[in-house]
Amino acid sequence: MSQWSQVQQLEPKFLEQVDQFYDDSFPMDVRDLLAEWIEKQDWDAASNSESKAAILLQNLLLQVDEQLGRVIQENNLVLRHRLNRIRLLLQGKYQCNPMHMAVVISNCLREERRVVAAASMPIQGPFEKSMQSTVVSERQRTVEHKVTAIKNSAQMTEQDVKYLENLQDEFDFRYKTLQSRENGDNNFPVISKSISDEVLHLQAMLNALDNKRKEVLTKMTQIINETDVLMEGMLVEELTDWKRRQQIACIGGPLHNGLDQFQNWFTLLAESLFQVRWQLEKLDELLKKITYEGDPIPLQKPLLQDRVDFLIYSLFRSSFIVERQPSMSTQSHRPLVLKTGVQFNAKLRLLIKLPELNYQLRVKATIDKHTSSSGSRRFVLWGTNIKVMNMEESANGSLSAEFQHLKTKENKGNAGSKGNEGPHLVTDELHSMSFETQFELYGLTMDLEISSLPLVIISNVSQLPSAWASILWYNLCTNDLQNLAFLKNPPAASLNQLLEVLSWQFSSYVGRGLSAEQLNMLAEKLQGQQAIYSDAPISWAKFCKEHLPGKNFSFWGWLEAILELIKKQLLPLWIDGYIMGFVSKEKERVLLKNKVPGTFLLRFSESCMGGITFTWVFKSDNGEERFHSVTPYNKVSLNALPFADIIRDYKVIEAENVPQNPLKYLYPDIPKDNAFAKYYNTKSSEESSPPVKEHYVAASFMPFSKIPQKDCRSPCSLLDLLPMSPREYAVLREDLSSSEIETAMSSPYSTE
Repeated sequence: MSQWSQVQQLEPKFLEQVDQFYDDSFPMDVRDLLAEWIEKQDWDAASNSESKAAILLQNLLLQVDEQLGRVIQENNLVLRHRLNRIRLLLQGKYQCNPMHMAVVISNCLREERRVVAAASMPIQGPFEKSMQSTVVSERQRTVEHKVTAIKNSAQMTEQDVKYLENLQDEFDFRYKTLQSRENGDNNFPVISKSISDEVLHLQAMLNALDNKRKEVLTKMTQIINETDVLMEGMLVEELTDWKRRQQIACIGGPLHNGLDQFQNWFTLLAESLFQVRWQLEKLDELLKKITYEGDPIPLQKPLLQDRVDFLIYSLFRSSFIVERQPSMSTQSHRPLVLKTGVQFNAKLRLLIKLPELNYQLRVKATIDKHTSSSGSRRFVLWGTNIKVMNMEESANGSLSAEFQHLKTKENKGNAGSKGNEGPHLVTDELHSMSFETQFELYGLTMDLEISSLPLVIISNVSQLPSAWASILWYNLCTNDLQNLAFLKNPPAASLNQLLEVLSWQFSSYVGRGLSAEQLNMLAEKLQGQQAIYSDAPISWAKFCKEHLPGKNFSFWGWLEAILELIKKQLLPLWIDGYIMGFVSKEKERVLLKNKVPGTFLLRFSESCMGGITFTWVFKSDNGEERFHSVTPYNKVSLNALPFADIIRDYKVIEAENVPQNPLKYLYPDIPKDNAFAKYYNTKSSEESSPPVKEHYVAASFMPFSKIPQKDCRSPCSLLDLLPMSPREYAVLREDLSSSEIETAMSSPYSTE
């Protein structure tokens, strides 16, 4: 089944997540129409090759043209218009930068895998559960209802103002007519009513006019009050929740709800407030024509005008958001980490969509505007840092601006940057990017500013893992959007929440999250094997600063190396769930015990960074179950031969020097070839027949281990007990459990 077919079968809550990463950068229409072709292309390779990316862009446009020709034949006017617009959009957006297109499509495919993987996971962490709260859904329905009610009230009040205007015009006409009659206008026709009756009628009209003015002002006050309560209450809460979800999405979690719903709310409220503002101006015009003692307009209108203007300012300030946080194109799965001299992008959006604003907002980007200069490096931006917000470049017609050609450069003239060259200090610094604009609308001058989430800026790619750890910890532990001093004294994190975020690293980066059993192993590694599993706090130092016991690397360093190994060497095997990965040696033996000889499992090494090994069970001559683990393979060895081929061709040579493959069944009982056959990249060493030159013997590469066989019943000699240095013995103690050492001491030779 194709990946796109799997996506289309997801539950609605997961389909909402998929909807979030398909926008004007890569419309979902193209993904759907060209699903099979897209999944066959190597977008990852193209994202690092200008020539490959250019070829793929041209091929993509050709594919769109083919679909367009088919649509023209079918006379589908709507789809024809849509495809024409998409083709122009893709060509205009990526013609000068095809690698960016490859990055965007690669990211979309990776995010699809993440969502499909998340949908198949049986457990939900605390973050996931909190974002699916029924209270939030109920609040959204309430906001929708209140916004609609406010809009309807504003429209009804507009009708009242028009009625008031007509009533006032009639009163004005009759009043001036009466004045003309009283002044003895000889041309005035004779009427049956007396002047006194007309005065009484005018008095009644003035009373009705006064009551109508009070009624209109009361309705306006009610609209303003309801808008104020809604904005300061539920709407702020909704937007705050969205920003928290954006933080979570930045570190691999799901972003459940998009911004179109917010845009609808904000736009309707803005239209309602401007409608009330226009009505107040109309009342001002009516006041200039007719006023009287006790007139409510001069008493109430100034206060209402100030309140409406304040609400409009507040609404616009809240609606100016960072839709996509700054990220490098080559590391889009790890936003908020920027490397000096490397291009990055960010996207701004105004949630108030009014035609009058199109091409009116010039947004300027700056960096370190609000960063304290003491003890921190300072940076400046290179590239196009001013963009105009418009609706044409967005597939959904939102008012947005996308910065695509920005780079950071350190300001060497900053005195505070001295002494900050150390990698720890660099990755513990937080910076911020600001975006600001000024414009006029209906006589109001607006100054808007918004800042990105805190950034880490690195100067060398080797600092990326530590920088990402800082971003992880910040967005895990706080919903404060601008605490640039956070890492000076970072709080501890809840273990359960940390484990959920770690699972997201795997689902977002390598397409498959971690199971409960795998997370338990990580919990033991963080807490210690003797600790009782609980939701205990984990410190920042324990996560990525301190070395694991007996190792020269931290927990995060070890996990990061595994992520890179999976991404570059083991991705298909990991996605299909054939790598158990996180299982301790003790648990490994429990799982393999009583299994058919030749049963094996794949796990990540605990003694070295970025290594994978396999352990199999066999029976010794006396029928006892024994276990062997091969020396871990790392990225260097896996570059020489794919891991699936190693499993297929692996041999052990025992005393009789007859090579045999001990790997028969992948745990629990899957025949080896059933699991790995589709991953084999080359013929086996037995099947291959390389050309043999004269006088040479054919050779082939074959992974093997030589296992010496000893008679466990014979006493060991002094040659088997060579002295060990304290360091070597310490390593031995680290690799073996106490029970294993006791077994070794009671037996002359152990094959475990």
